[in-house]
Amino acid sequence: MRQPLFQIALAASLSLLPAAACAADDEAPAPSAADSQAIQQAVAATTRTPANVQRDRYRHPAETLAFFGVRPDSTVVEIWPAGGWYAEILAPLVSERGAYWGAGSERMVTRVRQWATEKPELYGHIKTAAFPAAEGDPRVPDGSADVVLTFRNIHNWMNGDKPFVEEAFRQMYAMLKPGGVLGVVEHRLPESADSAREGSSGYVKISTVRRLAEAAGFQFVEASEINANPQDTADWPKGVWTLPPALGAGDENREKYLAIGESDRMTLKFVKPAN
Repeated sequence: MRQPLFQIALAASLSLLPAAACAADDEAPAPSAADSQAIQQAVAATTRTPANVQRDRYRHPAETLAFFGVRPDSTVVEIWPAGGWYAEILAPLVSERGAYWGAGSERMVTRVRQWATEKPELYGHIKTAAFPAAEGDPRVPDGSADVVLTFRNIHNWMNGDKPFVEEAFRQMYAMLKPGGVLGVVEHRLPESADSAREGSSGYVKISTVRRLAEAAGFQFVEASEINANPQDTADWPKGVWTLPPALGAGDENREKYLAIGESDRMTLKFVKPAN
């Protein structure tokens, strides 16, 4: 049953995209050979945490960063780097010719700040800023970033006593240079699902992400199925946290959830218009 359900959900999601945006991945502008090699080397670095490397089969970092157009000379802002899964790849990748910013609350940037002190040869160039930034907070300078990346964060911004998802998109828009890219990876809720499940389940609809991004001024460019998982039906008892790596149900059906793997994820590219 899972495969047909996924196919239905995927068809509904793709129906929201303009024909040009549904182009196959190999029709998207490709990074240069040198850029691709640099990304591959960063992903293959022996300095990465072994437990992080084990998750590459679900998170596809080389393909994802190439899709978003990250280059060694990019100024990259990663929103909420937290445990540093992507920072471990991104910061060394742009260390010589670009720049890496980790933007988030104190808790969300603690790890990368520690790395900057403890491992300066790899991470000494890391800069941090507040996100979402209030008046007077240190922030990423407006119009300074080539790429802003957010990995599985949007559902968090929709939750809590004071949701700030609209403001989050406005601040990401402000960070980017004209023509800069916003890359979004998020747990995907089928378009046919009850919208009341968004956010609290950890899953979000593509249509919701597009609406939020476009309201902030972004233009949608392209979607990829790089991080899709056809076995994820997005209807688990503890939301997305039922699946690995959280395995929120404990030992209950553990092997089943391990066999499914990590969540089905949208991978969306937006651009800040040049004019």
